[in-house]
Amino acid sequence: MTNKISLKVAPSILACDFGRLKDEIHAVEQAGADMLHIDVMDGHFVDNITIGPQVVAAVRKYTSMAFDVHLMIEHPKKYLQPFIDAGSNIITVHQEAEKNLDSILATLDASGVKKGVSLRPATHLDELGGRENDFDMILLMTVNPGFGGQSFMAEVLPKIQKLRSYYTGDIEVDGGINAETAHAVIGAGATVLVAGTYIFRSPDYKKAIASLKRS
Repeated sequence: MTNKISLKVAPSILACDFGRLKDEIHAVEQAGADMLHIDVMDGHFVDNITIGPQVVAAVRKYTSMAFDVHLMIEHPKKYLQPFIDAGSNIITVHQEAEKNLDSILATLDASGVKKGVSLRPATHLDELGGRENDFDMILLMTVNPGFGGQSFMAEVLPKIQKLRSYYTGDIEVDGGINAETAHAVIGAGATVLVAGTYIFRSPDYKKAIASLKRS
């Protein structure tokens, strides 16, 4: 893990036009995105269903951007290797879905893939059991996971601030991020901004991404 942290923007393809997925990925890359956020949902851990490792593998050949893969699924350990093999650079699992984080950490360490853990808005930081600095990135959800386009939950801001007071890695935020809310989460200590609707519903991806970085 490195203590050198810079602001990064990760467009979430959950909000893109899947009929033009290759073009959408190229467009956000050219617009200044730092990584691509890929939401994986199984219809069990959350109500929605999205994509699997086959899609990740299919688009891996089209870009050199880092793939930030967010597993919103039950039994994430079972699916780690397929997503590693598909070309993921960061894999984030939910603490609520996997209480035994040791096995997750061991698998990711062995693969060279960066390690992430995520918490729902209502999940307390204490649930990590002091293991925060075992992870390269901690994702704090600022909406309840499952669907894009939800409103930002400002009550998560103190949680970001508290985590930043003792955690040295990247803090990622996901949910309702736009230029206004980006300013608030960056002020609280976030370093990775996931934005779906704000970018992919914008007429100008470059301006949208630049506005987040200016925040």
